[in-house]
Amino acid sequence: MARTWKRWLPAAVVPAVIAGGALTASLQANAAVDLPDKSPQQLLEMVAGSDVHELTGTLEQQSALGLPELPEDLPAEEGGQLATALEVLTSTHTARVYRGGPDRTRLQVFDRFAERDVIRNGLEGWVYNSKQNEAVHLTLPPITEGGGESEDGGAAQTEAYSPEQLVDQLLESMTSHTKLSVGDDTSVAGRSAYQLVVEPNSAQTLVGSMVLAIDAETGLPLNVQVQARGQQEPAFQLGYTKLSLGAPDPGLFEFTPPAGATVTEHAVPRHGSDAEKHNGKNDGGADAGDQVTKHGSGWETVTEVPAAALPDGWADSPLLAQVMEAVDGGRLISTALLNVYLTDDGRVFAGSVPLEQLQAAAEAR
Repeated sequence: MARTWKRWLPAAVVPAVIAGGALTASLQANAAVDLPDKSPQQLLEMVAGSDVHELTGTLEQQSALGLPELPEDLPAEEGGQLATALEVLTSTHTARVYRGGPDRTRLQVFDRFAERDVIRNGLEGWVYNSKQNEAVHLTLPPITEGGGESEDGGAAQTEAYSPEQLVDQLLESMTSHTKLSVGDDTSVAGRSAYQLVVEPNSAQTLVGSMVLAIDAETGLPLNVQVQARGQQEPAFQLGYTKLSLGAPDPGLFEFTPPAGATVTEHAVPRHGSDAEKHNGKNDGGADAGDQVTKHGSGWETVTEVPAAALPDGWADSPLLAQVMEAVDGGRLISTALLNVYLTDDGRVFAGSVPLEQLQAAAEAR
């Protein structure tokens, strides 16, 4: 499964997946399902070996993170990408995904009276928001020789809004701090599936457990479910409710902006190019990504972002004021799976840990 293109994902289609937090749609339990026994390691090998590139599916995402609902029909100028990102975390979404091969994908996220589309067709990409009637046209880097995918142009943006991409990110971060077991066989979107249960060994994390549903035939992750410690219902979920394997209509990957749409052109630089390095720098000339510091390990990891790496005035948004609370030394955004601590001197500390651990990391300069 591809792990690229994350840096180009618009906030319009990115659910938060931070420090091991992830997602799923409700499992359609089926007592008649009885699959051959497999070990956790065998299930991990199935996921790693999954090679499904053609499908049509309906995805459902649900959030119960404890954040307040944002006002409906918020003007774009009052929220921008921040409003969209928060809206993803506080609302339920339905999306349609199409895959016609490794480099042909389309995601349609359905809003009330509106639609957001993310399309990749070879070396061309589109991001369209019908509410604002705005489109971004992307020119992507070429595929590497031999048919392989270049580091920054290989995976479609839609993969960040799929169970398989989320599982990929989760498996990357799994260490000896994690206990794995196999749950009951089930059925998801009409397909028989195994359930891999992931439990942190640490008691100092907000994450209680995760359940990954894995297609018994293809190894394709069908959904992911994350439960916060001490809660009975999933805090965040994403998964297929309908799924059909096979190539979709090729015309679905063609896109022409509607009449009157505002179109912005963007050439995506190759990973490691001078253009990308320039785009990744803040006004001080330092690579913002290089300034991020990790404290701790495993599920207790705390990520520190210095004030210099953040855009000026980002924390002054009225929207953030709605979800932040004053705490000792700064302000806090608290959710069931993730805490984000903004210090009085402008630094940001985030992790799936209690506030006290974020404050301790901030004090250990």
